[in-house]
This record gives sequence, structure tokens and C-alpha cells, in this order.
Amino acid sequence: MSQRDEIAITRERVTIRTVAAHAGVSVAAVSKVLRNAYGVSEALRSRVQTSIGTLGYRPSRTARGLRGSTFTIGLLLVDIRNPFLPEVIDGVNGVLAPSHYSAMIGVGEAKAQLETSLIESMIDYKMDGLILVAPRLPSEIISRFAEQIPIVAVGYHDPTAVNFDTVNCDDQQGATLAVEAFIERGYCRISMLTLGSREGHRVSVVRQREIGYRQTMEAAGLAAEIDIHSIPVASPEREESMRAFLSRPDRPEAVFCWSDIDAVTFLNVAAEMGIRVPEDLAVIGYDNSPTAALSLINLASIDQSGRALGVLATETLLSRIEGREAPLALANAPSFIARRSLGRTKTS
Repeated sequence: MSQRDEIAITRERVTIRTVAAHAGVSVAAVSKVLRNAYGVSEALRSRVQTSIGTLGYRPSRTARGLRGSTFTIGLLLVDIRNPFLPEVIDGVNGVLAPSHYSAMIGVGEAKAQLETSLIESMIDYKMDGLILVAPRLPSEIISRFAEQIPIVAVGYHDPTAVNFDTVNCDDQQGATLAVEAFIERGYCRISMLTLGSREGHRVSVVRQREIGYRQTMEAAGLAAEIDIHSIPVASPEREESMRAFLSRPDRPEAVFCWSDIDAVTFLNVAAEMGIRVPEDLAVIGYDNSPTAALSLINLASIDQSGRALGVLATETLLSRIEGREAPLALANAPSFIARRSLGRTKTS
């Protein structure tokens, strides 16, 4: 194509067909490059991207929506206040950045009605797929939505899911790592701080961590010491419940908190009550959030790598969008991060 032809093209609206003609390939080939589809050669990708840059092509979201593709992914979060979630978002964006897809974020606030409304809106806006992070909706409702749009649920333990995929940390194993870390350091009276049972508890990460805690205590011969204390979600009831727990005459030696978001609050309440960590009470959280690593907090925690979960969920969703039908139930391995709140050294 001559320079004169290229100048003429730039004065008109550049379409995907224009790019295909300029690159000397089919429209389908350009579409595959834009979607970062599997199997596209580097030569083809370079050729198409050169034409896109030369022509200044910008895909029209409206036109793509009419064709059934907008290169937009919906990302639904339950609570943006959780410091674990930015890592998940970072992982999602890391995969989408070179793929010509972009993410639109909605916050459901752990309310089923709001979650349902947001999912319906994302479908109405013709998004290509959805990543739901720790949704509270029943599996059958998510399954019905998945008949309309590809869905991956993160932090949602339903191995029987057929119409949608699940991506999780192995939360039972994470709880096992926490309890074993306590036992290795000579602690026996080990409690778990968890959330009260609520909507979506059957498939939640909280329930899986409770199961892991209970099974590990039983396997260690500590069944008589099993103690799961549920706290409310909202303040100030949450803090009041923690104070009541710490005021018990049979207060444990060590506490495994279901999440850093409550473990940090728990440390603060303990400090206000004059309870020293780790001298009087050892604590392990879950998520290995940036806050846990601060020197003033120094919270031992289970790392489930939020970024890795975001990457895995996005790659899984893109493969579903590309036509994969067989369901996937994927799990990421957790690791234990020891910090000062654990106290004691390992016993020989």
C-alpha cells in the first residue's frame, strides 16, 4: 500500500476490515490478534499490530457489542476495603494489558441482591465474560447467568459447577499450614477466629478454612482443644465480640484468624486490653496482605498470592470465551509466612 493510500485511509474511519486489507490478512486473523487468541504466531501478531499502529485503529466498543464482542471483562468484587483485593485486580490487569481486553469493576458489598443487579447490568452492556470474586450467590443462580455469559468464580468452592469455572486457593491446606506452625512451636490450645455463618457460607473460603482447622487439630490429637469463635461482620459488634473472646478465663495460647482484615483488628483490640503478642497470645492471619508485613504489625500469615489467583482466573476466563466448554476447578497452593506475632521457635 502506498503512502498516498495510507494518508487517504487515515482521513476516513478505520475499521477492522481496513486493518485486514492493510496487513494483507483476513478479518478473522485481525480479530484473533485483538483478542490475544491462542495459537496466533508472532509474525502474524507483529504484522497486524504494525498496521494498527500505522492506521491508528481503535476498535469501536459499540460496533463490537452489536457483533457480540466488546473486549470488556466484568470484575465483580464483594468488598473493596479488603487489602487482599488490589493484588487480585493487579493479576487480572496484568493478563488483560497485552490482550486488548479491559476490565470494568463493580462492587457488590456482599449483598446478593446487589450482586445480581450488577451481573445483569454487565450482561446488558454485552461484556464478554465475568470474574466474580467471592460471590455470595447460590451456585444455581451463577449457573443460570453462565448460560448467558462466560463466568469464573474466585474464592468460591463448588467442585460440582458445570456451567462456570472456579479458581481458589487450597484454603483447607492454608488452615493446615497455620495450625501446624503453631503445633511445631509447642502450642496446644489453638482457637480459630472466623465469621458468623451467613449467605453463601457453604461455598465460601471461610468454611474451607474452618474445615482445615478442625481436621488438622483432630489429626494432631487436639480434638478436645477445638474452639471456633464466630464474630459479626460489622463494627462495633465485631470488636465487642473480640473483647469478649479475649476476656475468657480459658483464653487460648494461639489464634488462627480466617483473614488478615480481622487479624489486624484483633491485634489492635488485644493491645488495647494489655494482652501482649506474641508473649501472651500468638496470632496467625490469612492473605499475607501488605498491612501484615508492616513492622508495627508483623503478622504471621498464610499467603494465597492474590496476584496469582487474578492471573489464573483471567487466563481461565479467556479460554472459556475462546470456546472451551469443559468446566475447570483450579486451586493455587498456599504458603506460610512466619513473622513476630507467631512467637517461639520450632521445638526439636
